[in-house]
Amino acid sequence: MFLEPKRTIDELVKCCKAGQRKAQELLYKQFAAKMLGVCMRYATDKMEAEDMLQNGFIKMFQKIDDYRGDGSFEGWVRRIMVHSSIEYYRRHHKMMQVVDIDNTGHEPSVNATAASSLEAKDLLMLIKALSPGYRMVFNMYAIDGYSHKEIAEIVGISEGASKSQLSRARAILKEQVLKMDNKKYEYAG
Repeated sequence: MFLEPKRTIDELVKCCKAGQRKAQELLYKQFAAKMLGVCMRYATDKMEAEDMLQNGFIKMFQKIDDYRGDGSFEGWVRRIMVHSSIEYYRRHHKMMQVVDIDNTGHEPSVNATAASSLEAKDLLMLIKALSPGYRMVFNMYAIDGYSHKEIAEIVGISEGASKSQLSRARAILKEQVLKMDNKKYEYAG
């Protein structure tokens, strides 16, 4: 079996810009698993995430000429996947509930022991359980690094609504972490 020599990302991008399908396939294989993880954060299930992923790659290949090499290619692809996931969500789901920041209430504090005993899979499960609007803003802000201004522009809400959604998402997550911690103590006793 003949193995193709390894190519750098820059070489693959250059070949994609020239319209070479094999380079597109190799780029897809290089980034599909990581980008599926990005899409999963915005999707309701794996099948929806796979649809978001496919739409994102289509957009990526359509816009590949726009990539100038400033910053990492992976970061550029990640932004496309986030935008594509949000667009998919808006087309296929009702728009998120927006809560005024004045109505968010008091956020319970989380003790350091409870937070440190959480495993990544537990935290991902808690984030996945958030309502879609809260989950979207939380992911964009806390995980993908968007500012409230960027979130407001992308999602079509005010900056205040973005801040409110994030605040409420954090409060819900803190509450859930405390509940998980209390259950651990119940089992230990």
